[in-house]
Amino acid sequence: MAAASRGREEEGSMAALARLQERLQRLREEYFLMNRAIDEDRKTKYKAAVKIQCWFRACRVRAYLRHLSKMAILIQKWWRGYLRRKNFREIVERAYFIKKLKFYNEMAVRIQKMWRGYYVRKYIHNFYALKKYLEAVSVNNELIRSELQEYAEMKENEEKMKDLEKKEKEKKYQARKMHYLLSTEQIPGIYNSPFRKSPDPMELLLRKSKPLTHRRQKMRSPFADELYDWPTCKKPPAFVTALPLLPADRQKPQGPFRDPAEVLRQRYKPLEPTLRVRESMNSPPAKAREAARREEWRSPIHDNEFLPFSSYHKNDEKYKPSLFQSGKYGREAYGTKYFREVYPKKWIADKDFETLFPSIVLFEKFGKTYSSAGEIA
Repeated sequence: MAAASRGREEEGSMAALARLQERLQRLREEYFLMNRAIDEDRKTKYKAAVKIQCWFRACRVRAYLRHLSKMAILIQKWWRGYLRRKNFREIVERAYFIKKLKFYNEMAVRIQKMWRGYYVRKYIHNFYALKKYLEAVSVNNELIRSELQEYAEMKENEEKMKDLEKKEKEKKYQARKMHYLLSTEQIPGIYNSPFRKSPDPMELLLRKSKPLTHRRQKMRSPFADELYDWPTCKKPPAFVTALPLLPADRQKPQGPFRDPAEVLRQRYKPLEPTLRVRESMNSPPAKAREAARREEWRSPIHDNEFLPFSSYHKNDEKYKPSLFQSGKYGREAYGTKYFREVYPKKWIADKDFETLFPSIVLFEKFGKTYSSAGEIA
């Protein structure tokens, strides 16, 4: 029984303890829920307070910044207005000074103009003196114009007289030239018609004039003067080098013929003597040719037969140049003595070629003139 009662007591205590624990758990939960609500309410109120403070402080800062901006704008406005008013006053003063200076200059120019006009009119260009001078010039012009008119009329009369004299001379010349038209006792002339009441003035002029005599003039040859002086030996003979006057132009005949001008130029070409006839016997080229001829006669260079340059005639006598003595000279610089380069190694002889004859003009006309056969030479 005791054990059963003790068991029941233990069970009762265990149930009470369980109920107590459940109650404590319930209290804890209620406390936790209550504290959680308070905490959430506190956080909400804190956030609301922070938001209100933020907004208020932002409004205060913005209001302060707006105040500062207004003050800065106000200060800038007053300062800029001061600067513009100062600049405007300077511009006005400068414009007033320029206007006053222009006015003074205009007044000075006006005074100078009046004074210079007065000075020039009184001392330089006197009106009355100028008026007298112009009147004198006009009178002189009239005199000169009248004299020039008289001179022009006189020159015109002289020209007319000259024309009349020229025409009169031409008439007299024509009358002398047509003197054969003069009427005779048997046959009346063309100017003395029997049907006319009085003879023509040309008939009277033909009676007064003499017939014109036509004398043929002697033609002198262009070579007459040169040939006439040869027997007298007044001057050395000279040959004609200029072409004589060619006859009038002729039309080219029909057919394969040359141009008439070319044929006439060939027919009337000047005399071209040979070099021996043209030059004197005492000229330097003639003396040089005479010396070369004597030298060639004394030592001929073509006595030996020509030896060909081949291996077959190696044992024969070799060719030895004998025109001049052998000698060696160094190469001279271009332009010191000769105006062409000299190559002594390429010479056949030991000396350069010497020119003894001048240039012949006849050779320069090769291919430009016609020979006696009519072909180009």
